[in-house]
Parts: sequence; structure tokens; C-alpha cells
Amino acid sequence: MKIKLYNTLSRQKEIFEPIQTGRVGLYSCGPTVYQYAHIGNMRTNLLSDLIRRTFEYNNFKVTQVINITDVGHLISDGDAGEDKVEKEAKLEGKTAKEISDFYLQAFINDLASLNIETTDTLFPRATEHITEQIELIKKLEDKGYTYRTSDGVYFDTSKYDKYAELAKLDIEGMKEGARVEANPDKKNSTDFALWKFSKPEEKRQQEWESPWGTGFPGWHIECSAMSMKYLGDHFDIHSGGVDLLPVHHTNERAQSECATGEPFTNYWLHGAFILIDNEKMSKSLGNIYRLDDLVTKGFSPLAYRYWLLTASYRKTANFTFEALGGAQISYDKLVGHLAEINNKYGQNGQILDEQKSVFLEAINDDLNTPQAIALIWDMLKDEKLESADKLATILDFDKVLGLDLKNAIIKEIEVPEQIKNLAGEREKARLAKDYVRSDELRQEINNLGFTVDDTDQGPKIRKI
Repeated sequence: MKIKLYNTLSRQKEIFEPIQTGRVGLYSCGPTVYQYAHIGNMRTNLLSDLIRRTFEYNNFKVTQVINITDVGHLISDGDAGEDKVEKEAKLEGKTAKEISDFYLQAFINDLASLNIETTDTLFPRATEHITEQIELIKKLEDKGYTYRTSDGVYFDTSKYDKYAELAKLDIEGMKEGARVEANPDKKNSTDFALWKFSKPEEKRQQEWESPWGTGFPGWHIECSAMSMKYLGDHFDIHSGGVDLLPVHHTNERAQSECATGEPFTNYWLHGAFILIDNEKMSKSLGNIYRLDDLVTKGFSPLAYRYWLLTASYRKTANFTFEALGGAQISYDKLVGHLAEINNKYGQNGQILDEQKSVFLEAINDDLNTPQAIALIWDMLKDEKLESADKLATILDFDKVLGLDLKNAIIKEIEVPEQIKNLAGEREKARLAKDYVRSDELRQEINNLGFTVDDTDQGPKIRKI
């Protein structure tokens, strides 16, 4: 069955054609390791995980690279301001290496919490690939794509006629709208630094000798150098957040294709933003949440993953704790249903071919996880299907969805005696049709982190 992906470059779905039969090279932009990743960042990482899992489910061998930016990303997200890692090191009184190591480990922990697959994933660091970046800049220089200014070596975007193509940029409009140019030596407003010179008056923690002088690489060159090293000059898929499209990915493509004379990557996939209560995440609004914040409020990271899967990765999603609460309930119910089947029938069922075909059609249609989730609930409601076969099939689907269902269903939740007693009192009130008291007891149970489902077999207690 063919896999279709929405290619940002063409703005349409395209049938995936691998460069090498049965293999996929996947490069995904990773974090700048100077602070914790937030839940919006993690949506981008879930996208790369879904791409990988979908292709592996379709029997492809995937080589996945996620870069780690530990130098060169400046405060402006362009070519001006302090280096983000170096600035954080000053603030915390630590070395740049200590800062990047700490936040890299926090990032890895977040990936694990979301059950994002990292087996054999490569995590190259920019600081460990300075030689490759210098060599790539030299290649661009030899081909006439660079020029020097007072603060660095720059790429001349006017010499790449496809520069505006990926992000559909209005270059003329950008020129007209530019009021203050950070570097008046730049020939074009879109030109970007390949190598930045260290300022004579300050000693950086991270700087290197180069043919152009002591300094450090620009933000964009690392991704081209490292993707080429591990995936080749021309690879299959590049993914990342939509915020990286107009500058970072546009610059990556420009420098890479000018250096090699080949297409950089065949398919560009971009994940949309997460809004918080219909507003953009920002420190000033105090609405930036980490996975740890969700856990502190009593939610599972896998409930957040479930919530993300209920929307297309290409659609802006509005996060609220009410919505996450609904996802937590749905996830818990799913685990509860599957645990009941597992306890009664074990895991001896057969994968249902017809349902698997429908699932494949969904995920192979640009990672349509909402349709895949809906299929699972339809299966659970279908009384014509054998329960054990439902379980086997849904666990097979979870190879893509990554909800860790196999482990979740075998973890028994210990229900405290207090909760059992309250549930017993509530059942008596319900049978006596004392619905006011019944509702009061349900709320008391909810406040203690549990809920009660009324079933034909009696009340079922679940942890929220």
C-alpha cells in the first residue's frame, strides 16, 4: 500500500517514492539545549516519531537523525544577539557544556515519557561537527556563494533562485518592510551567517579556529553538515515545526543545494503550532507548560500523546486542561477495556486483516491518526468481532500510535480502601435512587483521583 505525505514544498499530498528501495533517511530538527522543551516542542517530536513508526510498520528500514543545537543559535533566531547556550551558562554560573548536557538529558527524558522511539536514533551535536561545518562553508565559498562582513561569513541568497520557494516568501515585501538592518554590511535582507567571528572584547566558551578567523558556526549550517554526513547529500524526509519553515529550513535548503547541486530532501513535513487557551505560548503570559507540569497536575504524558493523536499534525491545536482531561479519561477507558479483555482471554487473538487494512489506509494517508483512533473505538463497540482478536489488532496498531498499551494493560492500579468504601456507599445511594447523595460521593471520589463507571456488572473504579 502506497504512503502519501503532505509535502510542504509542493503544498500537496504526494506518493512517497524512496531514494533507496525499502529504506528511508529521516532528518528531524531537534532542540537548542539551553532550556526545557515545552509541550509545543514535543508535538514536533511526536511528528518525527509517527513518521518513523509508520514507515517501520510498512516494513521500511529507517535511519533517523535528530540534531542537537549546542552552539550558534542566537537570541534573535537570526544573526544577532547572544548565543542562547552561552547566555544561559552565564545566568546559571555554569559552563556551556554543563548547560547543554543538562538540558539534553531533560529532552531525552521527555521523549521517553511520551514513548517516542529512540532506538538507534542518531543525536549528533553541533559542537562535535565543527570540522564538517567548516568544510561545507569552504565548499560554498569555492563556488562563489559567500562573502565576508565585519562580523562573519554570509551566504548570498540572491544567488539561489529557489530561495523563496519552500516558504513561499515575498522577498520584495520583506525588503520594503525592513526598517532597521541588524547588519548593514549584508547585501540582502535574507542573507544569513555561515560563520560568525568572535568579538575581540569578549572570550566565548565555545569558539574555534577557521580559515576566516576565530569564531563559531551560524545556526543553519549545522543541520546541512550533519544531515549530509549521516544521510547523504540527498535524502528522503526532513521534518520539523512550522516555525522553522520561513528561515531555518529555507536557509538549510539554500546552502545545501548550492553546495551539492542536488535536491536537499524530497519531502518536507511540518507540524503545526499548539495554542494554549487560544493564545500563543509565551513567557509573558505564563502559559508555557512542560510535560512535568502536566504530570504535577495529575495527567499522564501518554494522555497528552493521545490528545495529540486525535488531531492532524498539520492543524493548529488548542490546548486546554479540560481537553487534556477528556483525553485522559478516553485513554484510561481504552486501557481499561483492553485490560478486561486481556484478563479474560489473554493475548492469543489473531490480527484482523480487514481492520488492519483500514488502519493502514488511514496512517498511510499523511499520518491520519484521528481516523486510526476512531477505528479503535469502532472495533471495541463491534460485537461481531472476537474480543481477543480486537486486543491483538489494537496492540498491533499501537506499534504506530505508541500509546504503550501492552504495558499499560498489565499494570494493575491499586485502589485504596477509602475509595472502595466510597464507591460502595455511592452504589447503595444510587440503587436507593438517592441521586443527590450519589453525585456527591462521585465528586468526592473524583477529588481523590478516581472515577466510577456504572456497568451491568456493577461499578468499575478507574484512576483518573
